[in-house]
Amino acid sequence: QLQLVESGGGLVQSGGSLRLSCVASGFNLDYYGIGWFRQAPGKEREGVACISIDGGTTNVADSVKGRFTISRDNALNTVYLQMNSLKPEDTGVYSCAAEKISQDLDYPDEYCGFGGMDLWGQGTQVTVSS
Repeated sequence: QLQLVESGGGLVQSGGSLRLSCVASGFNLDYYGIGWFRQAPGKEREGVACISIDGGTTNVADSVKGRFTISRDNALNTVYLQMNSLKPEDTGVYSCAAEKISQDLDYPDEYCGFGGMDLWGQGTQVTVSS
């Protein structure tokens, strides 16, 4: 069974840090770009950060730039989201998603984006208190 499982969410005070993990099982992440998304109550889901297959390309939303860092360890089949200087507006359900990258691209290992996700995790709740 192919699945992504997130962990690391919780309740933290404003200014605190959390590290989220996204572990893939049943398939190899070596062929997938990964994105982290979040959805706050009453709001649409937004892309927070994405990372390419080789880890060399990352995109981070302006709202979290300088505070959040995405990384991956393909040997562990795991992607991380390090979140520092958390704010109450960062509260939401954080989910990771995997996109199988077409090998027809010029540089498939260097691509990451927030569209065309093939598999989603169930999410982990992050709550930041003021």
